[in-house]
Amino acid sequence: MPQVSKIILLLLFGQHVYSQEECAKSLVVTCNDCIKSGPGCTWCQDLNFTKPGEPEAVRCDTESNLLKKGCPEKKIINPPSDLRNIRNKPLTSTTDKTKNAVQLQPQEIELNLRPGHAYAFDLKFKRAEGYPVDLYYLMDLSYSMGDDLNNVKSLGIKILENLQRITGNARIGFGSFVDKTVLPFTDTSEEKLKKPCPASEVKCQPAFGFQHVLSLTQDVKKFNDLVSQQNISGNLDIPEGGLDAMMQVITCVDKIGWGNSTRLLVLATDAGFHMAGDGKLAGILEPNQETCQLDTRNMYSKSNTWDYPSVGQIARNLEAQNIQPIFAVTEDVSQIYKELSKLIPKSVVGVLSKDSSNVVKLIEDAYNKLSSNIIVTHEGLPKGISVTFTSNCEGGQKNSYKGICNNVAIGNEVTFNVIVKADTCLENETFNISLLGFNEKLLVSVKTRCKCECDNQDVVHEYCNNKGKISCGTCSCNSGFLGQRCECDLDNKDEAALKEQCRKKNGTECEGRGDCECGLCKCHQTEGGKTYYGPHCECDDEHCEKDGNRLCGGRGDCRCGECKCYEGYEGTACQCKKSNESCLTGETVCHGRGKCLCNKCECQGLYSGHTCETCLTCKLPCQESGSCVECNAFGTGPLEKTCASSCKHLKVTVEEKLSKNQCQVKDSLGCRMIFSMTEQDGFDKYFVKVLKDRECPQGPNVGLIVGGSLAAVALIGLLILILIKAIFYINDLKEWKRFEKEAQRRQWAKSENPLFQKATTTVANPAFTGDS
Repeated sequence: MPQVSKIILLLLFGQHVYSQEECAKSLVVTCNDCIKSGPGCTWCQDLNFTKPGEPEAVRCDTESNLLKKGCPEKKIINPPSDLRNIRNKPLTSTTDKTKNAVQLQPQEIELNLRPGHAYAFDLKFKRAEGYPVDLYYLMDLSYSMGDDLNNVKSLGIKILENLQRITGNARIGFGSFVDKTVLPFTDTSEEKLKKPCPASEVKCQPAFGFQHVLSLTQDVKKFNDLVSQQNISGNLDIPEGGLDAMMQVITCVDKIGWGNSTRLLVLATDAGFHMAGDGKLAGILEPNQETCQLDTRNMYSKSNTWDYPSVGQIARNLEAQNIQPIFAVTEDVSQIYKELSKLIPKSVVGVLSKDSSNVVKLIEDAYNKLSSNIIVTHEGLPKGISVTFTSNCEGGQKNSYKGICNNVAIGNEVTFNVIVKADTCLENETFNISLLGFNEKLLVSVKTRCKCECDNQDVVHEYCNNKGKISCGTCSCNSGFLGQRCECDLDNKDEAALKEQCRKKNGTECEGRGDCECGLCKCHQTEGGKTYYGPHCECDDEHCEKDGNRLCGGRGDCRCGECKCYEGYEGTACQCKKSNESCLTGETVCHGRGKCLCNKCECQGLYSGHTCETCLTCKLPCQESGSCVECNAFGTGPLEKTCASSCKHLKVTVEEKLSKNQCQVKDSLGCRMIFSMTEQDGFDKYFVKVLKDRECPQGPNVGLIVGGSLAAVALIGLLILILIKAIFYINDLKEWKRFEKEAQRRQWAKSENPLFQKATTTVANPAFTGDS
């Protein structure tokens, strides 16, 4: 798959970056279609570039390919990206009180971008000396902060003096907070609401949420006077309403008096903080609305109505107002605020002493750290535009969504390289590039160059058969004519035949995604605003497999329903990094029986296993290999003359003995060959070990056969005589037994029958004399 290889040239300010890319175009008809197809696509407007009948899409390709195909360089349309300065004031080294310092250059630009082309320009920053600073001191007045309040009253003038010394132009303001005046955060008995402090505390003000005391001012006396009038208060639980108070300080821009300056918000406390959701403990369910709600007494009026803000709400509003928080907290809660600081860009945590006596030094150090760490980012970025920053100074990174330079001293100039890219064609869009903690911004207007600027003539041309005009080298036909050169007269064509050309395999006309015009499909737009393409509008680039809910995993381009992965990735959704480490089997991959995809073997045929090493249903081709084994091992058989060419798939060796006997095959002489087969990598390749001696049949022994035959005849005759003798003997034995039975019956006849009675009268025959 061709990878879009981008060579970014970081040039001087105002110069652009070209991307040498492949032109992954779809079917295009016009120059505008080509330019929109991809950042590497260019168009040849030379009339003689295409051959008769050749589609106009060949005009769309990379510049190098068009030159190779013979397109004159002057005829290649390749709209470049460019930059125009609108406001480009030079940087200033010091702040003039009559004018605002210029620390960011340029201040406004207009970019004309070719979609897909990355364009780079330089953004310069220089810390000006004397840049104004606004510091708002927001103090926790719960009872445990009593000694801290006394120190702030005395140290206020020192805080302002130190800031004046550093910048020459500083203002200070003051506000205080405790917590919501509802249970379970504050004791709501009437007595405790009026005096939430212990009975021994004489000076104690009623319970409150947040109170704005002093707007930003350079009047040190006024600061001391108002702060000195503040008294301690109290509540029940340990976490306080610090985030509630911060939200009001951030959003009440006019009442606080924030100016065009470096804005610092110091939160001084010895306790943790309540956050969004904690209000439910008091039955407060309405989320914080992130708006200023100070009443006429400058008290937070929605303290008991709205929930605490979330950390995300605080961070978002701090960034929007360019306010940098300094968390001045005691040692025991410092870890909590360090974790909070990780979620809020350009914030620092300083550890207060038990009585806040080190607050002046803490604020000075925090200011130096914040103002010397420069972070550039974008805001209001329109969809379809991406911005990255590259900086080579300390803390900087390449191609990051933020530009960072740390430890930038006053008067030092640093440069950020900004790379802007528009992915698609856009109308006029704007966004800002800003410095966190500073009010200066660069306004960027973006337009896209999605139309070709060709040397067209508004007359009919013979190239178009005098039926159309030339538009970027192609014909724009008059009404009633179509075709590459307006050769198709719709009034004189067989409509049925033309429509048949728009059907793929007798299917739907243009796949239902386009209109058939003069035998050609004019494709419709997809749901995503792109165009179907292909001879029958069968393709689109929006229905490929996804990975991580991104088309082709964001690591490839969707082309006609298939992912064309960038270099180094593979898989149906480009979900895998290319690797064959797990597929390697010596000098082969997957034993030569499969493909390695996503570092796994996809086996072919009947093979299986991690590296396609096994085939449970495969049988050794013993009989099929017999002729090759015979010719290789013994030089005989039907393949004797073609053995080398016909039996390349076998490597045969002759052995004195075999460790295993797998195959027994008769050769052409009737001898039995005994051999073993071991499969090689790939398909139908084997190592064959053949036993040196074949088992061949011996000739007949005539004497043995004749003697054996006579002996067999004699034996058979003898057996027959014995059998006849046995039959006669059995018959005689049966007759003898029958005779004995008859004799016994005669003896039984001589005995008297007990039923028989002698005659009672005897009559003598007078004629009988007794002579015989």
